Amino acid sequence: MDFKDSDRIPGPRTEDRLPDTAEAAVKIVIVGGFGVGKTTMVGSVSEIRPLTTEETMTQAGIGVDDNFGSASKTATTVAMDFGRISITDELVLYLFGTPGQERFWFLWNGLFEGALGAVVLVDTRRLEVSFDVMGRLEERGVPFVVAVNSFPDAPRYPLPELRTALDLPEEIPIVECDVRRRASSRDVLMTLMRFLHSLALTGALT
Repeated sequence: MDFKDSDRIPGPRTEDRLPDTAEAAVKIVIVGGFGVGKTTMVGSVSEIRPLTTEETMTQAGIGVDDNFGSASKTATTVAMDFGRISITDELVLYLFGTPGQERFWFLWNGLFEGALGAVVLVDTRRLEVSFDVMGRLEERGVPFVVAVNSFPDAPRYPLPELRTALDLPEEIPIVECDVRRRASSRDVLMTLMRFLHSLALTGALT
């Protein structure tokens, strides 16, 4: 059977191809409660067109999903977000954003498989959501850093106070960020990579 050019499956865009210099690829998960900015972070920092699985929010979520602080949110991730960023010419990170709604958390286990580390995004208006998120990472043995997303209307607290409120050990990094900005999201990922490197040096990273 002959195929016309219009029938052929298009190949990857030039900018989407993995650099020839890449020697190591690392899987990173970005987790957090509903509406904390996971999809935004993947989209802002990814060097390729991000894959998203967002669906329009419906009446079915009323009374089930906690959309406090996200009343204007019209779509939500139902499976995952995916992106990629080259940290150096040799090191590439594959980013997987998890769904935030608790009814989709059963998908997290599959996304955690093979992950070297994680970013926990936190909204200071809903700190209590973070405890379950961090607990799941600890159960799976996935090292993580905490990134406080700076929403315009969210209260601001000194990082030492947030560390105490989240009951974070001193060794786990906590940083502020604005996930809408590529540079800020990249700084969070660099903080995670430095943390993972320090764990590797001490033999704590398996």
